[in-house]
Amino acid sequence: MLNLERILQDDRLMRAMTGLNRRAFEELLPSFSEAYWQSQMKPEGERKRAPGGGRKATLRSSCDKLFYILLYCKCYPTFDLMSVLFGFDRSCAWDWVHGLLPVLEQALGHKQALPERKVRSMEEFLERFPEVGEVIFDGTERPVQRPKDRDKQKEHYSGKKKRHTRKHITGSTRKKRVILLSKGRAGKIHDKRQLDEEDLVGNIPDEVAIEGDLGFQGLQNEFDNVHLPHKKPKGQELSEQQKQENREFSRQRVKCEHAHAGIKRYRSVADVYRNRVPDFDDRLMLNAAGLWNWYLDAA
Repeated sequence: MLNLERILQDDRLMRAMTGLNRRAFEELLPSFSEAYWQSQMKPEGERKRAPGGGRKATLRSSCDKLFYILLYCKCYPTFDLMSVLFGFDRSCAWDWVHGLLPVLEQALGHKQALPERKVRSMEEFLERFPEVGEVIFDGTERPVQRPKDRDKQKEHYSGKKKRHTRKHITGSTRKKRVILLSKGRAGKIHDKRQLDEEDLVGNIPDEVAIEGDLGFQGLQNEFDNVHLPHKKPKGQELSEQQKQENREFSRQRVKCEHAHAGIKRYRSVADVYRNRVPDFDDRLMLNAAGLWNWYLDAA
């Protein structure tokens, strides 16, 4: 069994095992406790015993539960290892992870740290992000185990990464905060096509600049506020001015790469995905982005 008292008192260990420092952990804990309590409340007709009745759980306190799910997101251990570390059966380790991840998501949502999955109108965008002046779009992929089915192999094979992947499109700010996140898709899909199908750009106001790389080529023809780097003409070279503009543009939009690096501190979205529950990878990515945003807010 892990010595949680020692870990919770050591800021370095906290960052290494949960991705959050002590301050961020302690400020998230009340919202997590409230979200967990709400998840346990059932209508009187469905309840068979009083709240708190029955066998006492191994993870008794809200602090233990929050540490458990953060450890899973940060280190992505197998359920066998989690069962050894916390002293219960492998099936209990599975139940705790799948039971606590929605609770963590609800707590991060209460703190307004989660990125939006879809913006329905320009008014909604301005209300949710009144201080945002630029949105930097980029795609990020995570490796998955090679599917056995031939059609799924083709669907998940990414020509860019030369392996089987799952892909998300993120929208970040210059402050490295992820404010928009698409659904997870198979790695074969092109960045521009995924962005079009998710319709993340259409409801961003014209006064907000949209920046992207050449993977979104053609988007500048659809919206006036889209800015992309210069593309080298076939058989020709870019001018020195265009090259300088591209270098300056890269210095500005590199913040989205820093945001991706912050998200992928959580190995649950960086290592080879090995879970089998449908769309669980998408939920892991949403929580990892929320945890990164919360780390920025509480740091």
